[in-house]
Amino acid sequence: MPSPPPPFQSRASPAQRLAAQAAAAHGAGRYVEAVGLMRQAVGLAPGVAMLWHDLGLSCGESGLVGEAEAAFRRAAELLPSLSGAQYRLAEILEASGRRTEAIERFTRAAKTAPKGPMKLMAEARALQLSERDAEAERAYRRVRQHFPNNAFALGRLATICSESGRFDEARPLFELQLAQSPRSVAAYYELARLARTAPQDRALLDRMKAAAEQPGLSNEDLSRLKLAIGKVCDDLGDCRAAMAAYDEAWELRRRDLQFDLKAFLARAERLVARFTPDLMARAPTLGVSDPTPVLIVGMPRSGTTLCEQIISSHPEAHGAGELPFWENRGAKLEQAGAAGLAADGLRAAGADFVAVLRGFHATAARITDKAPWNFAWAGLIHLALPEARIIHCRRSPIDTALSIHQTHFNARAPFPTGGEELVAYYRAYERLMAHWRAVLPADRFIEVDYEALTSDPEPQIRRIIEFIGLPWDEACLRPQDNRRAVRTPSKWQTRQPINTGSVDKWRRYEPYLGPLAVLAPH
Repeated sequence: MPSPPPPFQSRASPAQRLAAQAAAAHGAGRYVEAVGLMRQAVGLAPGVAMLWHDLGLSCGESGLVGEAEAAFRRAAELLPSLSGAQYRLAEILEASGRRTEAIERFTRAAKTAPKGPMKLMAEARALQLSERDAEAERAYRRVRQHFPNNAFALGRLATICSESGRFDEARPLFELQLAQSPRSVAAYYELARLARTAPQDRALLDRMKAAAEQPGLSNEDLSRLKLAIGKVCDDLGDCRAAMAAYDEAWELRRRDLQFDLKAFLARAERLVARFTPDLMARAPTLGVSDPTPVLIVGMPRSGTTLCEQIISSHPEAHGAGELPFWENRGAKLEQAGAAGLAADGLRAAGADFVAVLRGFHATAARITDKAPWNFAWAGLIHLALPEARIIHCRRSPIDTALSIHQTHFNARAPFPTGGEELVAYYRAYERLMAHWRAVLPADRFIEVDYEALTSDPEPQIRRIIEFIGLPWDEACLRPQDNRRAVRTPSKWQTRQPINTGSVDKWRRYEPYLGPLAVLAPH
């Protein structure tokens, strides 16, 4: 007697017929239609894991990231051995900064997947997220050896090379990825940022423009491609065309951006009202006394990566990159209202954060978290960790805003990247930083100006190292020699000697600034 068909095949039930219709819609690029059909299917058969998996796929293509996560999570609960659900859930977790759980899910996918590219890719991605880059690189090369047409593995391998500063190795890998998969348009963005485009390389711009005409690109992919076009136009000296491309990229990103500006502005005022001087003065009695953490905060593109490179060049320090801890824990404590500022909760938060840092390095005297948006949590961080140092990186408002406008951030990054919305966000940031400047103790909070740091580095670097309580080390003067992986958009810039090349860059764009012009000096 033949085995019955799997429960997700379309001929067995109404739910499966809906799933088949959804698959056809999905294959034709009608993702919204596919989502609707799959919702009906899981409503009829909520215990079938594969239906939830397919709902997650359609939601992901439609930009419904939250629903996709919930669907993959439910599929994995119903059938833990469903490696595809584990893998795709891990991808969402990685993109949203939930590193620990992403590693766990990639590891589960690697254990349950049959021999093939997904198994190898899951192993490699778990290693890469664990910052075991050398092992991850070997794993991606194994994927390339056994599955040479796997363009995604090529892109990941190229990314490891670029993050470690091996740009000459990264470039041909990104080019090969594009040759194998022309829709992997994110590779164009990486290519554009590996180095400056020379006039003889103008053909790259033509290729990018042609790639942008491909039908069916997601808003995020097309936005990133427009940013790449803008970067190449900038390198070639055409600021007008560059700004037009950057503006298009922002318009595409804002379609998917899930960010409530009014709520953020109101929250900034609540933070100012809640974290009073009297409350800040009580910090030593509330939190955990541990000098290990160094928080580097500020607007994105304000010099936070450079600051972390400087500190992590010190033999007694380690850079942990951008951690989502305070964004996640802070939101929970904020929802709890006054109870969220009770000593028990603050001590637990402080202890948990130190444990996260120790997961990156067991013995370093200082460990940095350079998530820029922690500027909103500076008061909470001081209460939870009164011995932690907070470094606020400042840069010219207009140079900061223009650089943000020129840089890719995914739709889940919690801020706007253009227009009047970015200006309003910047003003709220200034309001918060003025408050922290007034209420945080001077021996726990300093400000470093990007212009001063780049024009006369040594005095500023010595000031930073003295502030975090470490002895002087000459290696801090050469952050470009720091071989740690850099996973931010600044990975090329940080491999260059400290310079003033990005100071006053806005002046080249002065006729084209649009709403950002109000941030320029007058």
